[in-house]
Amino acid sequence: MMTPMRYVVLAIATLISLHLIISFASPNYGRVTSIHHIKEQIGLKSNIPPYKLGVPDDYYVASNHSSAQGRKANATFVILARNSDLNGVIKSVKQMEDRFNKKFGYPYVFLNEEPFDDAFKTRISELTDAKVEFGLIPKSHWVQPDWIDEERASTVRKTMQDNGVIYGGSLPYRNMCRFNSGFFYRHELVQKYQYYWRVEPDVTFFCDLDYDPFLIMQDQNKMYAFTISLYEYEATIMTLWPTVKEFINSNKHLLTEDNAMSFISDDGGETYNRCHFWSNFEIANLDLWRGEGYTKFFDFLDEKGGFYYERWGDAPVHSIGAALFAKKDQIHFFNDIGYRHEPFQHCPQGDSHKRGKCWCDPAQNFDYEWYSCLARYDKMFS
Repeated sequence: MMTPMRYVVLAIATLISLHLIISFASPNYGRVTSIHHIKEQIGLKSNIPPYKLGVPDDYYVASNHSSAQGRKANATFVILARNSDLNGVIKSVKQMEDRFNKKFGYPYVFLNEEPFDDAFKTRISELTDAKVEFGLIPKSHWVQPDWIDEERASTVRKTMQDNGVIYGGSLPYRNMCRFNSGFFYRHELVQKYQYYWRVEPDVTFFCDLDYDPFLIMQDQNKMYAFTISLYEYEATIMTLWPTVKEFINSNKHLLTEDNAMSFISDDGGETYNRCHFWSNFEIANLDLWRGEGYTKFFDFLDEKGGFYYERWGDAPVHSIGAALFAKKDQIHFFNDIGYRHEPFQHCPQGDSHKRGKCWCDPAQNFDYEWYSCLARYDKMFS
């Protein structure tokens, strides 16, 4: 049975969805047809979410070309995995190659807290002609810091596990969340790149992608991109927002003008509505995390110990960071990238489904389900 609050969320999402249906009927919807035209719109205010303008035809490439106009971004895939994840990684990489990268040839960076074994390296390298690098995570970036009170942290883990909180009893999961929040982009193999696409084991890519999303990020000055957004599990972030507010009150000068605060808060930052981008898929400009704002933000969160004294995830941390330190129109929804990470999926609709030769069922689409936050993203532009 849904709680009264869930009925409110569902009602709001339904109303916004009706507004979107009206927007789709606009004669200007999908009219962008050239790179030049879309560049003219960068920086201009619009009441249409950027993804509804469509991808200019100039970006699409023929099957015998490697990239539009011979251009490539300084970008890589980043995959955090263990040796035991091999089969799941093979599934993800094989699909990425078949759907996209065999045309574009972007490199891969694999990261692990233990050395990758030869079997892992061999099997993965056989899947692609692109450059593949395997990196070891420094222990200082992975293990629980010495200054964390382990007695307090272990008590929290037990309590969460007893209460059925997902990954609530896991220390490795917390290490992963902290690493993804504040350290992966500092790794020596990642530092040379400007953009990254995060890929995880056992995910599904449903559609052919015949244009380069990295060039969309580069040409349109996008800082962060997603395919799925949803509400965070409240029991894992009980003190996260009070900590964020404490940081904001002391560092207002670091916040970006015209940011995406309205995506994560319904009252101007007084409370957190728990919306976040599901960070198992993200494409981003690494300068977002390398900048002064996010660097100080992460360090502040880390010092509070919430990654271990609670179970702060990298998804809300990245999402709040993107909302505070990027402009709202620098956050992009890749509507035509069909993607599934259990148990949710984004399946492109209409012409995007046909153009991408997507094999997902359009009816099985999380975009405007009651637990999705996409309607809140759309509302930022209304």
